Amino acid sequence: MSPPQAKAPGPRWHAYRRLWWLLALTLGLDQATKLWVVARIPYNPLHAHGLGQDHEVIPGFFYLIHVGNTGAAWSILSGRSVLLAGLAATTLAAIFLWRHSLGLRDPRHQTCFGLLCGGVVGNLIDRIAHGHVIDFIDLHFGAYIYPTFNVADSGICIGVLLYLWHSLRAPEPDAGPSA
Repeated sequence: MSPPQAKAPGPRWHAYRRLWWLLALTLGLDQATKLWVVARIPYNPLHAHGLGQDHEVIPGFFYLIHVGNTGAAWSILSGRSVLLAGLAATTLAAIFLWRHSLGLRDPRHQTCFGLLCGGVVGNLIDRIAHGHVIDFIDLHFGAYIYPTFNVADSGICIGVLLYLWHSLRAPEPDAGPSA
């Protein structure tokens, strides 16, 4: 008689369910808000502030505008949407291939990478469908106007910042209790 075998915990993707849920939530919110913006706010390819295209939500601070960004954050690599789409796809593939090294079974890391991957996929969809990323959140801090962004960008930034924070706070693997 053979020894009893442990019951399998379920499908393999269950180990990453927090990552999948946050990816889906971030992607869904991103695409839903972009669909809303496309349907309601005229596209402004030049993004000239104050020319009637901004929709004021909170006076002097928060505006909605419909612009396209062919670059990355702060329009870095502007006009290189195909290159950036390739980098996004490569990044997603690398995260999948190195998921064990990245510690993606840890719920904290799943939170970070769920937000990050949801944002990357959201902006990748835009690059493929429109040739640019749809940005619409426009924040003004006095005379300074922060670069326009979207929900996907927020997911990417929050995911990266949380990952860095967790990485910097994590104890060293060899460190024992302090005296």
